[in-house]
Amino acid sequence: MLTVREHIDIAAPVDRVFAFMDRPTHQADITPSLSDSTLLERLPNGGCRARYVYQILGLSFSGEVRATDYAPDERIVWSMEGDLQGTIRWYFEPSDAGCRITYAATYQSPGPRLLRPLIRPLIRRYNEQEVSTLLHNLKKRLESPGAPER
Repeated sequence: MLTVREHIDIAAPVDRVFAFMDRPTHQADITPSLSDSTLLERLPNGGCRARYVYQILGLSFSGEVRATDYAPDERIVWSMEGDLQGTIRWYFEPSDAGCRITYAATYQSPGPRLLRPLIRPLIRRYNEQEVSTLLHNLKKRLESPGAPER
């Protein structure tokens, strides 16, 4: 399993950052390799179930994410199933800037089990860059003039 964890401070209130991230369609706007993120349904816990498609190194990976732990303005924990498997956790907390969002994920390395030890360092670096870019895109999007209110 691979683990990636990073945070960023955003000059926006926690409720606005949470509301933006709570819409699956916004994910493809800020995540470089995510080519599609479509809401399938709202769950009884308030979270979402969504379909995803990642394009990574010319390969397409698809599946679903489901919010298994959903606490408005605090956290969303996603279970990821399909071609990519794992858990993605988003934590939202007040900061001096406005909101600190932390992205923490644990992924199963894709591909044949025999090759996973060889490709794990490449996947780790790729995921770290992807998460960093996602968070910086989110910051830019929410701090820019005319940023979405919700």
